[in-house]
Amino acid sequence: MAALEQNKGIILVVEDESIIRDFVCEILGDEGFSTYALESADAAEQYLNEHAGDVSLLLTDILMPGSINGADLANLSGDKWPQIPILIMSGHETPESSGVVHDVTFIRKPWSFGQLLDGVDKALNMQKIG
Repeated sequence: MAALEQNKGIILVVEDESIIRDFVCEILGDEGFSTYALESADAAEQYLNEHAGDVSLLLTDILMPGSINGADLANLSGDKWPQIPILIMSGHETPESSGVVHDVTFIRKPWSFGQLLDGVDKALNMQKIG
């Protein structure tokens, strides 16, 4: 329960592959985090427009279908909601290669449980420092 008290707010998980999306939410939920999962950056943009104040971390894949991808979402979020830290995961791109202009935390797929949790901790701590 300490993790819930420590991490008020939602980790917004944006991943088009349902098996990965569900797995990330399960891992984070087991660690006491609240998550909200969406399958596209378009849906995440809409969610952030209405609920950005409830989001403590944006965790997104880069490559996904829709009018915007995860890199576009990261840039949009960094511009509109700079208080929300961003964790990007990808097996194909890096934040730099995909055009992300904001400071983000990055983990490469496939990741281990520890790498995912370390990435979340690093991203959340970036927010406190920055």
